[in-house]
Amino acid sequence: MKTDLSLLEEITGYHFKDRKLLLTALTHTSYANEHRRENVRHNERLEFLGDAVLETVSSEYLGLPDYLRLGRGEEQMGGRLKDSIISDAVESLIGAMYLDGGFDCARTFILEHILGDLRKEDLYRDNKTALQELVQQDGGKIEYVLVGEDGPDHAKTFTISVLINGEEAGRGEGRTKKAASQKAAKAALGTMKAGTLCT
Repeated sequence: MKTDLSLLEEITGYHFKDRKLLLTALTHTSYANEHRRENVRHNERLEFLGDAVLETVSSEYLGLPDYLRLGRGEEQMGGRLKDSIISDAVESLIGAMYLDGGFDCARTFILEHILGDLRKEDLYRDNKTALQELVQQDGGKIEYVLVGEDGPDHAKTFTISVLINGEEAGRGEGRTKKAASQKAAKAALGTMKAGTLCT
């Protein structure tokens, strides 16, 4: 677990006036439960607040696994890589930014670091769901495979390949696996509409 939060602030472009809010945003309930005597707060309340702000602007995902404060059991179970925990931390971080710097600071962070990887027309369409529905009509099978990962931890680019019945149907790149998967699904939809892929 990384403890120097200055780098995280550099990555997000936001420097907290109240560092306690940042620590709380990164604290999972498992960690707080193990440190009850220290009166450590977890990020659930900030998560709800961040979620509300996030819904106002729109959503995606920023990875914070190296900075998460997890309990030993959750750590051993791979909690640092669980999308649900990382997503909760993102929402909590946004909530903390909102409390610390106001709506405009949270909005700027979301637009620059979360939504920047997705084009506006893709925000309102779930390509993965659309592809799944299309392929399942014929009883086909879909699989998403990570085939590439480049760049430093704070600015990675992921490449995802989508396989339909074992055959590659499309690839996508993004700053998150979720964004890359959506782009791969969109590419596959384009291929299928062109009639070049049999399902």
